[in-house]
Amino acid sequence: MSRSAGTTAAPPLWALHLLMLLAAILVSTSFTVGKAITAGLDPIILTLVRFILAALLFLPYIRRRFGLAWPGWPALGRYSVISGALIMFFWLMFESLRSTTAFNTSVIFTLVPGISGMYSAAVLRERLGRYRLLALALAMAGALWVIFQGDIGKLLALELGRGDVIFFIGCLFMAAYTPLVKLLHRGESMAVMTFWVLVTGSLWLVPAGLDRLPAVRWQEVAPMIWWGILYLAIFCTIVTFFLTQFATLRLGPTRVMAYSYLYPPLVVAIDWLLGHGLPPLQSLLGVPVIVLAMVVVQRGAESLLGTSIKS
Repeated sequence: MSRSAGTTAAPPLWALHLLMLLAAILVSTSFTVGKAITAGLDPIILTLVRFILAALLFLPYIRRRFGLAWPGWPALGRYSVISGALIMFFWLMFESLRSTTAFNTSVIFTLVPGISGMYSAAVLRERLGRYRLLALALAMAGALWVIFQGDIGKLLALELGRGDVIFFIGCLFMAAYTPLVKLLHRGESMAVMTFWVLVTGSLWLVPAGLDRLPAVRWQEVAPMIWWGILYLAIFCTIVTFFLTQFATLRLGPTRVMAYSYLYPPLVVAIDWLLGHGLPPLQSLLGVPVIVLAMVVVQRGAESLLGTSIKS
């Protein structure tokens, strides 16, 4: 059948996976950048500035493409619930990076897809399926190995670092993001929803930061902090949003989600290239187990795709 003149050919599969690899690299840098700048500003203020900056940078696109109409109070309430989960995650991420490593946070983050699946099963009645359950088990095993450095004694004694505990709590909020989007989405563009999530997230953070803002000596904030926040707002928020949305429409959410399992090895590589050294070898042994979780999820998604094509 001939293709109509106005139809654009879908990009090849390898190009879509390359885009998701780029998105994974960008997200992975957020752990390292966050670690570098978190000592320069209070975590609440860092999160507030990041959200405001991302919303302002997103504004011209939203206005040109969709117009900037008032969404109404019910919609604003939905967006506020979603943004509440996000701001809790980013605030706790910056807080945790004061006392843990970028590598540890990237590893703990691999638990998010599995926890998100459990939330979806409870709230949205979605089935986890054997592939996602197996991936969750592998990711959890790898994460526990890294956190406790393969020491069964530390695991049994639950010797967790303060930063690791804080970030894990943040991940419990982040895992709620996707189920909340599915539950509260009412057919509007995802770009519009994302913009208002950024706006309402900023509004959540203003009261929390009111008593902290007067104490900030803005003129003394190092340029590196501002560059770091700008990088997080542009590349780790806006660019990754468009890459992920584009790939999700063609690869499906499950295969896109699987790329989060690449964060630990990517953070290791990024830190090494920046001269930060490598984590202990005993910790690194957990990384291949986590990467195996990605292979399992991709295989499961391919099986589901094949079944739907046959039917």
